[in-house]
Order: sequence, then structure tokens, then C-alpha cells
Amino acid sequence: MAHDFRPSGPTPDMPKAKLAPDVRKKLEAAAAKVMKNAHAPYSNFRVGSAVLLTNGKIYSGCNVENASYGMTNCAERTAIFSAVADLGPKIEIQAVAVTNDKGVACAPCGACRQVIYEFGPDATVFFQGASGPKEAHITELLPEGFRLQ
Repeated sequence: MAHDFRPSGPTPDMPKAKLAPDVRKKLEAAAAKVMKNAHAPYSNFRVGSAVLLTNGKIYSGCNVENASYGMTNCAERTAIFSAVADLGPKIEIQAVAVTNDKGVACAPCGACRQVIYEFGPDATVFFQGASGPKEAHITELLPEGFRLQ
């Protein structure tokens, strides 16, 4: 599901500014809304994610479990793959929000961190940490991300 949202922000020549609080709230709200659609009959742990692209569009996704656990797809990758399916592989992620229905710590897993880095090497990630809401640059979460570029 794509939403058009064009935040006012820096031009390509200007340094990147921190995401405005209202933009973060919209991203977190989109993640919370889609979390309700999660297919989580095995873990009963619903996760929602929303990604903000540099073009201003927001894509959301939820976790989709499978009886063959390795086939399960995380919310973050579902959101990113939806953006790629809609716009093609040239997307660039500006920010990612992750939420869950238990209110517990829930940072992106290693596979999701790598996929976020692939499409957003300068992305900011918002998630629930052990002591409350956290914000981290993707390179803090994945210090040695891999890209073939």
C-alpha cells in the first residue's frame, strides 16, 4: 500500500536534516495500522513496518509467517519489496519504522538490516528498544553492510 507524502526537507545540495517529528509519527502510524494484517498464527507476534522513500512515498508491510518457518517474511522486507514491486529497483529509503503488538523490543533482524541497507545506506530506523523508542542510522545496526556498487 503506497501513500504519497512529500515532506519539506533539504535539497540534494544541502546536508540531510533529521526527520521531522510529524513525519516520524505518520510513519509509525502506518506501521501500526498494517501490523493488524499480519499473518502470525505460529508466533502470535504481529509486526508492522513502514518505509519512507526519498520521493516522499510511504510503503507499509507486515510479517507473514509460514508453517515452513524459513519461508516467513518480516514486515520490513514486505514493505520494501512492495515499494520495489511498485516503483522498480531504483528506490531509495530515507526512513523505516517498525512496531509490534506486544510493545516489546523489536529491532530489525539481520536479513532486514541488509535489505534496508541495500536500498537505503543512509536510512534512519525507528523501533522499540529495551528501554523505549529508539532511533538509529542503518550503519549503526549494520556496521559493515554489503553492496555491489
